[in-house]
Amino acid sequence: MKELSLNVLDIAKNSVKARATLIRISLEERAGVLTLVIADDGCGMKPEILEGVMNPFYTTRTTRKVGMGIPLLKLAAEQTGGSVTIVSRHEDDHPDDHGTEVTATFHTDHIDFTPIGDLPSTMETLIMGSPDIDFLFTHHSEKLHVELDTREMREILGPDVPLDSYEVIEWIGGSLREQYEASI
Repeated sequence: MKELSLNVLDIAKNSVKARATLIRISLEERAGVLTLVIADDGCGMKPEILEGVMNPFYTTRTTRKVGMGIPLLKLAAEQTGGSVTIVSRHEDDHPDDHGTEVTATFHTDHIDFTPIGDLPSTMETLIMGSPDIDFLFTHHSEKLHVELDTREMREILGPDVPLDSYEVIEWIGGSLREQYEASI
């Protein structure tokens, strides 16, 4: 993928399919290393599924025979000297504490570091496509502090204003863009 924001979108959509109610997306930049964490409280993966997700020729989908999301993220991370780890706890084995956490590290000073891309648009797309799921998005560095928590938005907006309404989606994108611009 040409931008990490597209990897974020792809992996977060997997969390949606896993029936997550909260998806946490965190980017932390420190000393030339970007750490991306996408964590959910979805159904999780059984060990045999978890073993196969790094393989591009493994997928649980029935519409195509390959699953490229995690392998492409892994490739992007490893090309910079980074790595990807996945921890998952399936709901059958852990009924009170299940979900999946994908962690990828990238060395941002490496020539093969993929640009981060348009994260505000990624968040708009995720929220518009899954307005009933909560998202906690954070992106921090020494100069950058960007946050969005849909749980707080729901408290302020109340039950009668859906997160996928045009005005709310416009506000979400505008708010995130303002936070990024304020940090430049």
